[in-house]
Amino acid sequence: MFAGPGVAGAIRNQFNLVGNTVNSGISGGTEGGGASGGDTGAVSEAVHAAVAKDARDWTLDEQKAVAEDIAKKGEASPAYAKAKAAMDAGTEWSITLTDGNTLTYRIIGINHDDMVDGSGKAGLTFHTTSSGISSRMNATDTNAGGWETSELRAKMNSGEIWNLMPSDFQSKVKSVRKLTNNVGGMDENAAVTATSDKLFLLSYSEIVPTSYWADSDPWTSSEGTQYEAFKGKVTENFSADASLANDIEWWQRSVAPNVSEGFLEVYLDGDMSLAEAATSCCCVCPAWCF
Repeated sequence: MFAGPGVAGAIRNQFNLVGNTVNSGISGGTEGGGASGGDTGAVSEAVHAAVAKDARDWTLDEQKAVAEDIAKKGEASPAYAKAKAAMDAGTEWSITLTDGNTLTYRIIGINHDDMVDGSGKAGLTFHTTSSGISSRMNATDTNAGGWETSELRAKMNSGEIWNLMPSDFQSKVKSVRKLTNNVGGMDENAAVTATSDKLFLLSYSEIVPTSYWADSDPWTSSEGTQYEAFKGKVTENFSADASLANDIEWWQRSVAPNVSEGFLEVYLDGDMSLAEAATSCCCVCPAWCF
C-alpha cells in the first residue's frame, strides 16, 4: 500500500483477507444523475406487489421490475419513493452464490448508469456490501491498460466471479457503459474511455464528491459522477471517511495516479485514496444494474 495520493512507496502483497480468492479468468460501461422520462403507462403486477410490501422483502423479480419501471417513468414511478427510501436507509438484500456463500447488496444509484444499447438509463444500480469475494487485479504489478484489460474485469464479466452469480441473477443484469482511464497511472492527461460491463468496480470519482488530483491528473474527475447513496455521506476525497469504513479493503477500478504498479482501493478506515499493488488480494465488491 502506498502512503498517500501520488506517492510511489512500498507495495504490499497481502493475501490474508477472508473470502473466495480467485486468481485467473477470461476477458469479458457514461453515466450521470437525474430521472429519466418516457412511458408513464401501465404498472406491472410485480411493481404493484413491490409497492405493497416493505422494500427489504423485495424479490429479485420485484427489484428488476421496480428498476425497469423507474427507468421508464423516473420519479413518476409508484415505486420510486420506496426505492429511494431503501437507498437512503441502506436496506440490504442477499443472494446465495453458486459456491454456497451469501452476497449482500444495496442500492447506490437511481437512473444513474447508461445502458450499452442506448435505450436510456438503468433504473437501479446496486453495490455489494459483503466481503466474501477476493482477488488480485492482475498477475503482475502493473496498471497498464487500466480496468479495460485487467484480469479482474475479465473474471467479473465472463469468468469465475461472474460464474459465482446464480442464473436467475445473471439473467436480470443489464450491460452498462463505464468510463475509466484505460491507459495507466503514469499518463497525467490520459483520456477516459468506455467499456461495456455487467459486473463492475466503482471508480474513485463515483465515490467522492470531488477529486483530490483534479489539477494534476484531470482524468480522476471524469470516471463517472458520485452515486446518489454517497452524496452528503461521503464528503472526503482524501483520508479516511467514516461512512466507508468497513474493516475490509476493496478494489476500485481506477488506476493509482502517478504510479504504474497499482490500482486504488478503499482501505479499512474508509480512506479511498490509497494505492494497492495489482497482484495484491483485496475484496471484490461488484456493482451492477437492473
